Amino acid sequence: MKLFLDSADLDEVREAAGWGVLSGVTTNPSLLAKAGARDFQSVIREICTLVPGGPISAEVVSEDTAGMLREARELAALHPQVVIKIPMTPAGMAAVRALKDEGIRTNVTLVFSTAQGLLAAAAGASFVSPFVGRLDDTGADGMAVVREIVSIYRLYGYPTEVIAASIRHPRHVVEAALAGAHIATIPFKVLRQLFEHPLTRQGIERFLADWRALQAPRGVEV
Repeated sequence: MKLFLDSADLDEVREAAGWGVLSGVTTNPSLLAKAGARDFQSVIREICTLVPGGPISAEVVSEDTAGMLREARELAALHPQVVIKIPMTPAGMAAVRALKDEGIRTNVTLVFSTAQGLLAAAAGASFVSPFVGRLDDTGADGMAVVREIVSIYRLYGYPTEVIAASIRHPRHVVEAALAGAHIATIPFKVLRQLFEHPLTRQGIERFLADWRALQAPRGVEV
């Protein structure tokens, strides 16, 4: 399973890219606003340079197909890595089909049901993003939707990749991998948490203490 960063903060992207684990980045209007991105096109271009070769999702905000297509073509022209995020609506799926015919990759977002995942694949989406955490918030089983979409895509040979989105904690990442998701897109805080375990820290501290003891002159306590 590939790991994407769900962020529009250039400092976060830069640091996470340096860890050597990122395969792509997803953004949305809320993340861009949170990062204070006034010139969002420049932010998208910069993210593409920080994560070379990886898909970088940028979202349209129009609600009609014509508007989505206009925005999508402008965004796709920014960089070859840009993938267009399209909302799960009838107008959105019409845009996905048209963009596929033009060779522009899409990521269908705001997916909350298996049926919606099926529609996205049928329209020709490159990626589909079921929102696990938001489903869990309603009392539903978000990861069950991921598992069902993955199973249907495998059964019928759909090439659409499943991005487990709205990830809230490290266990979500593990469950997404077990569910067969192709990708998990992860907030910076959660991505950092994946590195952490108290036994790892204890082990490092013990090794360093033993090393210092080896380096100390004989008869001198450390």
